[in-house]
Amino acid sequence: MKGISWNCFSTVLLFLGLSQLIACAPEKTGDQPSQKKKYSLYVMMKDGAEYILQTDTIDSGHINPLIQGARVTPSRIFYELIAHNNHYYRLNWKSGRFLQNTIINKEFVQTDSIQLAGTWSVDNYNWLRDTLLLIGYDAKNSKVRYAKMKLEPMKLIVEGEVNLPKPANSFNSMSIGFSTFLNGHLYLGYTYHKTDLNSYTTSDTLYVGELTYPGLKPIHTTKDTRSTYPGGINTRQSHFFTDEKGDFYFIACPGIALGDNPSKPTGIFRINKATGALDPTYFFNLSASPIHNHGYGFWYIGNGKAIVRTERKGLFKGMEDHYLVPHFDFYVLDLAKQTTTRLDLPLDKGTARNCILIENGLVYIAVNPNIGGNYIWIYDPKTSSLRKGMHFDDQVDYILRLERLNP
Repeated sequence: MKGISWNCFSTVLLFLGLSQLIACAPEKTGDQPSQKKKYSLYVMMKDGAEYILQTDTIDSGHINPLIQGARVTPSRIFYELIAHNNHYYRLNWKSGRFLQNTIINKEFVQTDSIQLAGTWSVDNYNWLRDTLLLIGYDAKNSKVRYAKMKLEPMKLIVEGEVNLPKPANSFNSMSIGFSTFLNGHLYLGYTYHKTDLNSYTTSDTLYVGELTYPGLKPIHTTKDTRSTYPGGINTRQSHFFTDEKGDFYFIACPGIALGDNPSKPTGIFRINKATGALDPTYFFNLSASPIHNHGYGFWYIGNGKAIVRTERKGLFKGMEDHYLVPHFDFYVLDLAKQTTTRLDLPLDKGTARNCILIENGLVYIAVNPNIGGNYIWIYDPKTSSLRKGMHFDDQVDYILRLERLNP
């Protein structure tokens, strides 16, 4: 996690103000991982304890983490995980070790690791067939770093620095908000921040850098001031995607929980596959739409439609209660027509959550209101219908992650 950005500083305050623990559980020899399940669920209980549950169905039923889950140690790592093939991966930014954990006998056990250079946190990751590419910012050394590796077994292939302009003038930090491959090149969206112990804000400009791959030599950089803070940390939740045509969409998030430049609108941008350029004619201004608020997470559900998770003004006072108060709506967006449709779901809470999964034409949405119970709701885009799926025990306060764990 970044030590100096407001969004990550708020994680320290987040959920009862407890600090992240850094100790790692020892590997247990002779034990076998639990039977492979399709889905992984990361929850926080009302007493602050965190559990990972694995299951083959999320369409129905009741689940109790105290009985069916594995306690997460260390805690407060729900923003950092990459779930893949029965394992959980994260970068410990203090030690620089990239860790593999596995559920063994209902315990969250470290099973492998590799050492990376620098003290950085992961902003974005991409899968390149069977290899993983990590990109992030090293705040201590003011460098953008990358690492490419294989995971089973873990093996570092290459690591190094990405040649992007460092923060300058009054800006002392930066973030990589998206990374994607298009026409054989690597595209990075980024911006710059001003931060200290008492304040945080973002430049009014976002940047899209096009680089060669694998050489990572800069080709072209585009600046845009229609919004700021492009994308977001994709270990936390989705902020960008590529559609069936090969066009790339990303959300820009200047709201208080990410960019903290709320005078800028939340909006959707597009990079056209045909031209390989940021489309100057396309900008879906969500703040000027019937949403009239800022948004963060952004998930593609197919056929030119996406879902965005948006704030509702007047229901929270500031960052101190942003995660506590149910005030988030889910809207379906038509990206071509630039229309919005609110889903009839309870107001949700939790500043950033990996809470949407799309499978077999259905959209699974984890919602945690303060009343009415925590459920995974199932949305069918073909019929625009909603129904309740899996129900969580009443002791669950937040469903923090919902994701596919195994094929």
